[in-house]
This record gives sequence, structure tokens and C-alpha cells, in this order.
Amino acid sequence: MIDAWRASGREVAVVGLGKSGVAATRLLRTDSIPVYASDVGTGDKLEAQAAELRHAGATVDLGRHDLDRIRRAVAVVVSPGVPPDAPPLTAAAAAGLPIVAEVDLGFTQLGHARCIGITGTNGKTTTTSLVAHVLAAAGIQTESAGNIGRPLSDVAREGKEPDWIALELSSFQLHDSPHLDPAIGLLTNLAPNHLDRYHSLAEYYGDKALLFRHARDASVWITNADDPAVKAMVADVTGRHIRFSIQDRADAWYDRKGRRLMLGDVAILPRDELPLLGDHNVANALAASLAAREAGAEPGRLAAGLRSFKAIPHRVEPICEVDGVLWVNDSKSTNVTSTEVAVAALERPFVLLLGGRHKGAPYSPLIPLLQSRCRAVVAYGEAEPIVAQDLEGSVPVERAGRDFSAVLAAARRLAKPGDAVLLSPACSSYDMFTNYEERGDRFRAAVLAM
Repeated sequence: MIDAWRASGREVAVVGLGKSGVAATRLLRTDSIPVYASDVGTGDKLEAQAAELRHAGATVDLGRHDLDRIRRAVAVVVSPGVPPDAPPLTAAAAAGLPIVAEVDLGFTQLGHARCIGITGTNGKTTTTSLVAHVLAAAGIQTESAGNIGRPLSDVAREGKEPDWIALELSSFQLHDSPHLDPAIGLLTNLAPNHLDRYHSLAEYYGDKALLFRHARDASVWITNADDPAVKAMVADVTGRHIRFSIQDRADAWYDRKGRRLMLGDVAILPRDELPLLGDHNVANALAASLAAREAGAEPGRLAAGLRSFKAIPHRVEPICEVDGVLWVNDSKSTNVTSTEVAVAALERPFVLLLGGRHKGAPYSPLIPLLQSRCRAVVAYGEAEPIVAQDLEGSVPVERAGRDFSAVLAAARRLAKPGDAVLLSPACSSYDMFTNYEERGDRFRAAVLAM
């Protein structure tokens, strides 16, 4: 692919900067391919990125896309945050140009590294981190990349490839990755999400199913035996299927009575030694154990990796106790299903901070989980009126507007000693913050300041 682009002598258009767009531009310029990179955003951070890319020989526009220039390109590399109906992508599609994700570009430029492709609605980041950590603990050279934060193009450009890459893949990345062919594929679960971007649930699931687009007899697939939507998706997928379950016996399963994580008949780890909250993290650990075993880790060495793993920031992350109240940062939960999982992980009464930019799904599925233990929901951000409309009358709801300090003050006032305060917004962060990390960092800093 990249050789044909070079031979054409034409520019490659990179649409959207951020980590992915910057990494793609750097990789293309390393191969002396002319690049036109553009982003509708502006600001100091983007200006600094643009200056760096111009120094590398790329042409960069901020605050606009030159659609005519994009139409003349040989191909388009797109960042995952750019929706498929954005003008530069519709212009490129009308011109018949190939459109590929940054992760797809990076994959085509890997040398010997093999990828464990990990997707699903929830649990992707924790599972990806677990896979990388457990493999490293087993003495296998591994890195994590993709949607987890480090672009795959950076790994390819630096030329210091590990043996394995734990590769987190969003549905947006899978949509534009025709060459992506992981050695092992892992699907954590499926639930409604991103309905602000997709026209239907079937369309969203269709992008998730692209993980299996190159399925063949030698393929290895690790999937959730407890999830009906997952089971339906993989029923006719070619390859060897390995399953994990927290409900029944499977290739990896949770012995609830004995409180043990199991690989077949062999106990991996007592539940109490896994330093993560909630059944969902037991499922993530089982999935990661299967992936690590398939990548060559000896089963006897899995326990050390699981035992030494630390909670991922922004994912049901305990911050500290203040006046007997445990504050938990789950800013990464940007959909209702993920918030359901976080709520289920708590054993205390709690105050739930719910809000941000609405993503299209109703909040009413939370009601059965909230009625028994939730003291109150603090609704905030653009979604505040929708949260209140869906929950008022079933759960106490306090509205806190768009002042995050007021949100935290309300939570502190409502929580009692022995409770938890859970930031698990079920919404994106873009109404009040740059991303979910900034939201979680603000939360953590405010709690520590208490």
C-alpha cells in the first residue's frame, strides 16, 4: 500500500490531528511521502503539533480542510475521532480515494511483531493493559498500542518492535482498517454505544464484526461466552474459538463457589488476589489470561502478572477515602452499559455523578441498579435534563449545571460515611472537557485536595 502511494508522487491527506494524525504524518514523512494534514480545530496544542509536522516537511492546515486538495490526494488517512460523514471524508469517497485508519497504516508497516486485536463495547482498555502486563511478567516482550493511547504508527516508525502488541481497537478504527489481520482476536462484550454517531445498533455491531474480516482456519478468537450478542456475532466465524465466562465452566472461567480464576481444571489465582473491583474485571482477567497463554505465556506464570496489575486510571479507579467516603474515578465510562458495570462493582451505598454530552441511549436501564443503593444521582452537563427526565421519580436526582466544582460539592454534601462517590458519567466529556482523561484528572485532583 505505502509503496504504491510513494510511487504515485501524490500527497496523502491526513484528516484530523491529535495523536493518531500526528503519528501517521510522521510515519509517512519518514518514508518521504508528501503529506497534507488538516484539522478543523485550533489552539496552542494543535499549533505546536502543526509546527512539528511542518518541520518534518508536511503541509498543515488548522481551522479548515482544503477539500480540493484532499480530492487530488492518492489516499486519505483518518483519525478515529473524525465521523465518516465529515466533509473531507465524503469528498474523498466521492473521488474514489482509499480511506484508511491510522492503525491500519501502522499495521501494514510492522515487521515481525504480532498483534492481539482487542475490541468490544466495554473493558477494552483494561483487558489490553492486562494482556501486555501479564505477557511482560511472563518474560515475553510486549507493548500496548492503538486506542489505548499509543498510536500503532509510532511503534512501526521507531523500528523497535516487540514480539507482541496488545492492540486496543475501537469500532471507529475497525471501520477503516481493511488490512488489519491480528494473530489473535479478542471480543470482550457488546452493548449499545455511540448511537450519536451510528444510525443503528446493527451498524455499530457491524463495525465491531470487522475484527473477523480476515477469519480463516488458523485464526484464534477469544470471546465472551456469557454475552448473547457476542455469541451470535461469532457463531459462523471461521477459526479456533476459545471462550471465557464468569457464569459457567469454559476455557477460562470463574469458580464462584471457590472464588478462583480457572483455566480449564487449573486454578490461576484466588479472586481475593486480583487487585481489581467487580465481576467485570474478573472477566477481563480471564480473557487476558487466555490471550497471554495463546501468545506463549506459561500458565504457571500468569498469576504473578495478574496479582501485580494496578487499576487503570479512570476505570473504576479508587482514589482515596475522605471523611469515610470512598471516591471512585470511572471517567472512562462513556456509555450506560459501562456505568451499569461500574455500579455493580461497588459494595457500598453511593452517590452517582452522571452527565456530559448525551450519546443517544436512555438512562432508564440504570434504575433497577440504583434503587436499592444509590443515595442520589448528581446530573450535570449537556445531558442534565435528559438524565433528570429519565430518572426522576425513581431515584433522587440533584441538578448541578455545568460547573464541575458544584457537581463535586453536591456529591460531598449528599454522601455519608461508609458511602462511595462514583464518577461514572455514561456520557462523553466533550461538553465541558477536552476528553475523558481531563475529566478524570480534574476529579482526582479535586478529591486529593479535600
